[in-house]
Amino acid sequence: MNAKTKAKTILPVQGYPAFLKQIKAKIRKAQIKAALAVNSELIQLYWDIGKDIVEKQEKEGWGSQIIEKLCKDIQKDFPGIEGFSRSNVFYMRAFYKTYAIVQQAVGQLNALPVARIPWGHNILLLTKCKDAQECLWYAELTIQQGLSRDALENDIMSNLYKRHGKAITNFSQKLPAPQSELAQETLKNPYNFDFLRLTKKYKEKELEQGLMDHIQKFVLELGKGFAFMGSQYPVEVEGDSYYLDLLFYHTVLRCYCVIELKKTAFKPEYAGKMNFYLSAVDDKLKREHDNPSIGIILCKTKKALKVEYALRDMSKPIGVSDYLVKIMDKVPKNFKSTLPTVEEIESELDLNDTAQESEKVAKKKPAKKKTVKKK
Repeated sequence: MNAKTKAKTILPVQGYPAFLKQIKAKIRKAQIKAALAVNSELIQLYWDIGKDIVEKQEKEGWGSQIIEKLCKDIQKDFPGIEGFSRSNVFYMRAFYKTYAIVQQAVGQLNALPVARIPWGHNILLLTKCKDAQECLWYAELTIQQGLSRDALENDIMSNLYKRHGKAITNFSQKLPAPQSELAQETLKNPYNFDFLRLTKKYKEKELEQGLMDHIQKFVLELGKGFAFMGSQYPVEVEGDSYYLDLLFYHTVLRCYCVIELKKTAFKPEYAGKMNFYLSAVDDKLKREHDNPSIGIILCKTKKALKVEYALRDMSKPIGVSDYLVKIMDKVPKNFKSTLPTVEEIESELDLNDTAQESEKVAKKKPAKKKTVKKK
């Protein structure tokens, strides 16, 4: 067999790339199922051990020293086994105690979202959350959004549990169920823009530009489903152009989302302006299969009753939330090293003055005549 014939035999035949893609998808699916099965067995084991320890301590009065002895004996009999350090066994005990009552209500551990997330995520929930309800909420969020441990920690540290669904809206009156409930849960209050650095007298344009400069962080804070369409998005009405601060399309709600940024406290006229914008977007951009567009007004602060009155008789679905930014009075320390000190500026000025004086003297001083020596 010559080289040319051999090369032809190993070239992919027609349909091979699709076949390879199908096989690889099956392998990945099997890997995921295997990993989930292992995780499920591990969580069940840790639950059972935690349950046994709690029951022994309650019935026979065993103290914490028995856990230390248990860890040493297990590691002695199963050399090289991981997961049975003193701290991890205490987490097993805490895991059972935290969810015991909830598990009894649902009938089995596998019905709880905490049984379907990695153990490392569970340890994070046990150490960072205040109660079982909060832990379960974050566990469900982890499953829905496929959160890594770092992403989950960021959500916990930003207090997402208490912020989600807290915006003041008229969604329940203006949107059909279940879209109204889903839209309400999508909004937060307040939004945390701590990645921005603004001065006290910042302008709305600076706020908008800061969000655009950190668009990835901004979209992550907005939450899952927000697809960015543009800033200062133009909409024309009878020959006049109007510019939307920010326009998004929500892939889960299947609707356009108009966001208006305000550097002041909420004013009732903001709702009327947003109502106008949403009417224009529904007429100009909304397609047949899209749901009604929603508006989000982000203000520096708001008063609940004033917002409720303003939204009550509006025809369009609108939500109002606060936002948080970091205000700086002085130049941040990490910027100071890039700026010259007073002494450096004065020194530079002195050098410039000296150079200028020298130049003036040089211009005034007559040029020396060349002398020719007589032979």
